[in-house]
Amino acid sequence: MYKRHIRIKRRTAGSGEDQRFLLAQTLTNDTVPLSPADGASLYLLGSGDLQLYEVKAFEEDFHSWFVDQTVQRDGRLIFVTPMDPLYLILPYMIQAGKEGKFQPVDQIVKDEEFPACSRLLSCTRSLSSMHHISEEKEVGGQKFHRYSQERTMSWLKKKVDKTVAALKKRNVCVGEGVKSSTYVRVKPMSEDQQEDFVRYAHGLISEYISEDTSKALLTHLGLAELKSPNESEPPSKKRKLSDKPVEAGEDYTKFNSADFTRKPPKKMSAAQKSLAKVDKTGMKPMSSFFSPKAKADKK
Repeated sequence: MYKRHIRIKRRTAGSGEDQRFLLAQTLTNDTVPLSPADGASLYLLGSGDLQLYEVKAFEEDFHSWFVDQTVQRDGRLIFVTPMDPLYLILPYMIQAGKEGKFQPVDQIVKDEEFPACSRLLSCTRSLSSMHHISEEKEVGGQKFHRYSQERTMSWLKKKVDKTVAALKKRNVCVGEGVKSSTYVRVKPMSEDQQEDFVRYAHGLISEYISEDTSKALLTHLGLAELKSPNESEPPSKKRKLSDKPVEAGEDYTKFNSADFTRKPPKKMSAAQKSLAKVDKTGMKPMSSFFSPKAKADKK
């Protein structure tokens, strides 16, 4: 049982009173891998394993809660959100699909390391939604399944479309530029802006699927994989900082050598030469005739 106090209130029907409750009253926790290659993650199963919940914790240093007359030293804020169990069933279907044969779903969703994964099949939406990610055959009243990438991509695309619609409805700013919340759009949305929403939604969905499935979904959406700036731009020519003495990149001593000579002055004309020979003693420069005359002091 998950026995942590959560600061949530619910109103009891007819009583008019707000009551705190423990998550342990309705939910149990189990560890289930998001994909065979990923590490374990913690999820909650509630209502008799009929509903799967995702758990995320917001944690700050030096944070605690006051519950009634007690102080809970664990100050984490835990968010519990309903989750589609197909996301956790999908990696098992992909793994079994490599065999290329139809199998009962209870033989597909099994894991010796995480035996609780079989409880995912008890969720309300699990068995009724298996056709979204697999092909089905029924023999003697029993259904057999085989992974279908085509159906999976169509199912994930619907998830992306619904996410895009939710982002637009909530006016979530996506893309490179951040718009003001008071901005009123006059022009219709461009194709680039629509692509930003699709890429953002794809990123959110990719948190619940494997990297290979994420790349396949990106191709199915008709989007090219973005390269990081480090891959597309040439390497920077800036020198790295170090404690060693910096050496000059160019030899500046060549300017002190005998080979380096300044350009000779321009040749003077005959008039300039004759003017240079004139004795200028007692002559005023031309600029003195245009300067203001000094006023004589009154006696």
